[in-house]
Amino acid sequence: MTEDEARRRFAASPVARLATVTPEGRPHVVPVVFVLDRAGGADTVYHGVDAKPKRHTDLRRLVNLDADPRASVLVDHYEDDWDALWWVRADGVARDVDPVGPEGRRAVESLQARYPVYQLRGRLLAITVTHWSSWSATGE
Repeated sequence: MTEDEARRRFAASPVARLATVTPEGRPHVVPVVFVLDRAGGADTVYHGVDAKPKRHTDLRRLVNLDADPRASVLVDHYEDDWDALWWVRADGVARDVDPVGPEGRRAVESLQARYPVYQLRGRLLAITVTHWSSWSATGE
């Protein structure tokens, strides 16, 4: 699939998996809500710690990104018809964003528009995409 089609499918997906690496080198993957923003020509995935119940506030994904900001965000599509399978992965570097600054306000508004119950309750992350990978069963 083309990079434009990969971006379109990625942006349309309601959920993604965020992959990070623990300081001990173990992989860590969690489902996340997100938005893809192309402001200024750069692809950026925004994800914020939301108001869903958490066991604690010291989330593994945040500890991991503090130690190593490299991250991958994966979306995929599954059907029993395997000709319809596809996935898209955005690899990049994460950074914290001030949620009350211009970039952060825009990201939070985008998250709230996409997920009406969304409420930011923790850190807001921006993952600047450095590489797109994708695959489709049809080879599009």
